[in-house]
Amino acid sequence: MNQPHSKPETFVLHRSSVAIPPRAVRGEGVYIFDQNGKSYLDASGGAAVSCLGHSDPVVRAAMHAQIDQIAYAHSGFFSTDAMEELAEDLVIHAPEGMAKAYFVSGGSEATEAALKMARQYFLEIGQPDRKYVIARRQSYHGNTLGALSVGGNMWRRKQFEPLLITASHIAPCYPYRDQLAGESDAAYGLRVANELETAILELGADSVAAFVAEPVVGATSGALAPVPGYFKRIREICDQYGVLLILDEVMCGMGRTGTLHAIEQEGISGDLQTIAKGLGAGYQPIGAILVSKKIDDAIANGSGFFQHGHTYQGHATACAAALATQRTIRERDLLTNVVRQGELLADGLRERFGQHPFVGDIRGRGLFWGLELVADRETKDPFDPARKINAKIKKAAFARGLMAYPMGGTIDGVRGDHVLFAPPFIVTGDDVARIVDLFELAMNDVFTAEGLL
Repeated sequence: MNQPHSKPETFVLHRSSVAIPPRAVRGEGVYIFDQNGKSYLDASGGAAVSCLGHSDPVVRAAMHAQIDQIAYAHSGFFSTDAMEELAEDLVIHAPEGMAKAYFVSGGSEATEAALKMARQYFLEIGQPDRKYVIARRQSYHGNTLGALSVGGNMWRRKQFEPLLITASHIAPCYPYRDQLAGESDAAYGLRVANELETAILELGADSVAAFVAEPVVGATSGALAPVPGYFKRIREICDQYGVLLILDEVMCGMGRTGTLHAIEQEGISGDLQTIAKGLGAGYQPIGAILVSKKIDDAIANGSGFFQHGHTYQGHATACAAALATQRTIRERDLLTNVVRQGELLADGLRERFGQHPFVGDIRGRGLFWGLELVADRETKDPFDPARKINAKIKKAAFARGLMAYPMGGTIDGVRGDHVLFAPPFIVTGDDVARIVDLFELAMNDVFTAEGLL
């Protein structure tokens, strides 16, 4: 047994070895409290996770009840009422064409399973040459090696590149940066969507298995929503060439954009759809794949076995927490609040930062909003990455008791800064006003310290 000469401040290998974070000791509504009693308004839901806040009594009671019955049973031996009921609930409320739910423990696992399911589907239907996956630049689909491979954030990928599988990447739907002067939304959406067809033909029309995309891009681009018609054209191309459409709604789904599924607002469905964060609201780790009937039928009528699995898939306590979360969202009509408070948040951000000298774009849907920061509004030039503007804003906001989600590399994985807001669905108008006020103070702190204000 290791006997250190002196006890270190922590035995945890934290995300950063430079600074140890404060300890969260209590959650109440939209607030988290640290060991010193300081409160933090959770304006980002952690990472767009805590959609019910941090102390929902219904979810907590459901978890206790499940633990009293059985906390965990390995899915290789048993199913549970919690897993069966959650799957039924999800499929009933799923986009058109979905038939089954496959459970995992988070978003990265969901992406990994979806990629393997796509590959197996083509084996089941006698198309073994389909192996390539296409995704978009500046996307994020998880941090495991397969998920990182299809993700398009160069900074996250760079040092692990030798370990990644080969994937192709096309342009994102990013009108603030890429829409041409005088180009309509429809023309722009068609132009960037058609890059998928070009990529399919370059790889070989019979060799592409899937296209992966976030309906509203979260962490890497800051609530980047598509222009109207973009995803309809994507769906057409996938259907034309027999390519599966995998929709990543890990961050933007389960009510975050104002509808239960973000893709509802685009008028299409995917063949596989990953969900996680808002599924269980953070009360237990859980993720899932919604599986279309054609994929379920291919496996059921073929090998009858999805060659994949995890120890904790379908975890009974996690499923009970997620089921209670989804029922609570419906019973309290929280999606109406998402739309209402989302409009207030959008109005507040636009009023306070619409003419801010260092805010270039304000974008989002529901309670999912992003601000893209620029050094020059006219040229859209970003700040020098060495200035670490996004990190300084996160630190300043946190010091003022506000949890926001700033990130860097917005444009190409290196250049660009943005801030993401994804507060719990239970926020009030007063909470929203406080978010905007505190964030303005944090912005002033940073840009004054930088000598820019």
